Amino acid sequence: MIKIIRLLFVLPAYLCNRFFCLADLGEDGRGARYNGGMFIDHVNIHVRSGKGGDGMVHFRREKFVPLGGPDGGDGGRGGNLIFEVKATLNTLSAFRQNEKFAADDGKNGGGSEKTGRSGKDRIVHVPPGTVLYDAETGDLLGDLTTPGQQLLVCEGGRGGLGNQHYATSRNQAPRTAERGEPHEERKIRLELKLIADIGIIGLPNAGKSTLLAALTNAKPKIGDYPFTTLEPNLGVANIDEDTTVVMADIPGLIEGAAEGAGLGHDFLRHIQRTRVLIHMLDGLSEDPLADYSQINSELALFDPKLATKPQIVALNKIDQPDVQERLKNIKASFKKKEVELVTISAMARTNTRDILIAAYQKLADVPVEVVDETLPVYRPEVDPNQFEITREDDGNWRVTGVAIERSAKMTYFEHDGSLRRFQKLLERLGVDNALREEGIEEGDTVYIGDFELEWKD
Repeated sequence: MIKIIRLLFVLPAYLCNRFFCLADLGEDGRGARYNGGMFIDHVNIHVRSGKGGDGMVHFRREKFVPLGGPDGGDGGRGGNLIFEVKATLNTLSAFRQNEKFAADDGKNGGGSEKTGRSGKDRIVHVPPGTVLYDAETGDLLGDLTTPGQQLLVCEGGRGGLGNQHYATSRNQAPRTAERGEPHEERKIRLELKLIADIGIIGLPNAGKSTLLAALTNAKPKIGDYPFTTLEPNLGVANIDEDTTVVMADIPGLIEGAAEGAGLGHDFLRHIQRTRVLIHMLDGLSEDPLADYSQINSELALFDPKLATKPQIVALNKIDQPDVQERLKNIKASFKKKEVELVTISAMARTNTRDILIAAYQKLADVPVEVVDETLPVYRPEVDPNQFEITREDDGNWRVTGVAIERSAKMTYFEHDGSLRRFQKLLERLGVDNALREEGIEEGDTVYIGDFELEWKD
């Protein structure tokens, strides 16, 4: 048998990574991408559900009732950790100062069969288009796109049973109860992919922000130098009185964007949500056709699906004399490649309405991607009752396993009845026999989770 000699409670330290949006401050994973502004599109956080409340060992004590019997109440259930989409959010900036989120623990049970209060759920709000991954395994947990949509990530622990449940005809005064079930915790990576119907892409300084400002109510920063746009901008364009579309201006892409060059690696993911692309070309460029091919190559390298998205190819700045002189040759070069070219001036607002209508017509032919909302949050790969025994370098033994470690945390080792119950569990799971087969000897130390035990045969 195993005899308790002392308990060790180890508080693990969790380092939660945080990622911001532009300059890479280091390669150690703890650095971050930060543009000095408010737009944050990927971040690592630590989340935890609530622990279940402990059941109570208690006996009814009342005048003239010497044998009142057990009346220890159950512990309350721990709160769940839930992610919920909030329509008014559009960045992950709320996570910049807070990297840890925890639900409330359940309250302990009381006498007179009083059940402890359940812990309050913790709801973490995220913007539409947030994708959740397990930061340690890389598994996809969920894709949250619809306002009000929820995803349960960590389930609260159940409350422990009080000694009222263990009374029998042979044991009318049981000193047996359960501690609350431990909480669940995990590291989560959040990625934001902006949801827009139409995305505007192109090289830096091609006029993307100017077009967005011309067609929508957005007011992006506009300048005559490359990389004026350092973060995606969203705007709503009116097709008619009853129809609107959401447009996104994606920061300028350059050669090597798919490998992280320039700003593209951070923002290419936002194009994945769009259904139609307006490909802006700078009419003052030396070779607009080469620019067109370069951007399409970067899209295909980042995600092959991006290369299949419908595009409206627009040559901008046709109000410039230099562009007018070369316009005939530029059109001829695109015609040879069988690429339909639309000429506009975003600054002068020439043909800008036409390009919006053309993009909307293509949008009507592209089906909305259906997001599977039945993604499992947790998929155990092994039987939770399985366990493993290892011999450590110092000669001590360690038993690991989901069920056995959880049961150890839920055991009142100070009560004889609870200790005997735990011993029976070890026998039922086969831990006792397995340790004997491994050659354990009298007085050896056995670790189960955070608990240290001494072997007595």
